[in-house]
Amino acid sequence: MKLIRPFLSLVLPCVWGLFPLAAEEDQASKKDQVGEVPVAEVEEPTDFIRIDEDDKAARLQTSVTRYEKEGVTVDLIGAVHIGDKKYYEDLNRSFEKYDVLLFEMVGGEKMEGGRIPDREEKGGDIQTNLLKGMVDGMSRFLQLSSQVKEIDYSPRNFVHADLTMKQFEKKQEEKGESLFSFALSAAQQAQNQGVEQPNPARLIAALLSGDSNSLKLEMMKNLGQGDDQITALAGNNVIIGDRNAKCIKVLRKQVKKGHKTIGVFYGAAHNPDLESRLFKMGYKKGKQEWMTAWDVPKAGKQAAQEEKKEGVENPPKKKETSQP
Repeated sequence: MKLIRPFLSLVLPCVWGLFPLAAEEDQASKKDQVGEVPVAEVEEPTDFIRIDEDDKAARLQTSVTRYEKEGVTVDLIGAVHIGDKKYYEDLNRSFEKYDVLLFEMVGGEKMEGGRIPDREEKGGDIQTNLLKGMVDGMSRFLQLSSQVKEIDYSPRNFVHADLTMKQFEKKQEEKGESLFSFALSAAQQAQNQGVEQPNPARLIAALLSGDSNSLKLEMMKNLGQGDDQITALAGNNVIIGDRNAKCIKVLRKQVKKGHKTIGVFYGAAHNPDLESRLFKMGYKKGKQEWMTAWDVPKAGKQAAQEEKKEGVENPPKKKETSQP
């Protein structure tokens, strides 16, 4: 049970970009390493996901962080893959300002008019199908929208920057990695680092009551610390390291084509490693802005119902007026 809670929370920021899985050849060539800055000159790491709260509400927020080099600006646009519909509407509008928008999705190169071609219901990798079903079910229970449904991938400035299904599976086989093993490793890392976990009693109570707001408030404790959990696992793995290497390779190509304003739309959990790669390429960090993915009232459904019930039982007294 100790590992299951962080495992479920980590599925959201890390794995959704794998559905459906697929992109172009991703091998970090020697050419891609040219011009890197010595590690000693690299800046301090950044937070890309946080919880902003007050007495009335808690907000899960993701960042848009800018990096600049020789007239080129690169924005790392972090994302959680299920969120409020308004969150995705705001993201869609923000994408219009970029010369090119690099996006993650293993399988995204097969898009036609911004949509993935229909796939057969049966077949496919069992672990991938299971995780996708888990995330789909969670988004429905939490009453949230999904990135795949709400983001418009059809604009001409969208450029796919991820692995193909074939490449992804081959690399996982070579490294003996799976989606489950990665998520469980991340969960173990979170436990070892003492990352705050959701309260199991509150999680169960929220599930039994159907109170999606209470469940979201508990899950935020884990999701808000996603950077710390993933940073230790970045590097020689497929889900973070190899996919990020592919993204950087596409980024270099777009810069060579003369594009000056570039957005990188990847899950927030990828950004600590992407930032490290940008620093080594000589980019300097600029401004950072925050977008609200989940806006959750702390009162919750139960408190709202109690307040309504109290109002019925104790209606406000009518103001007496004197007769003339």
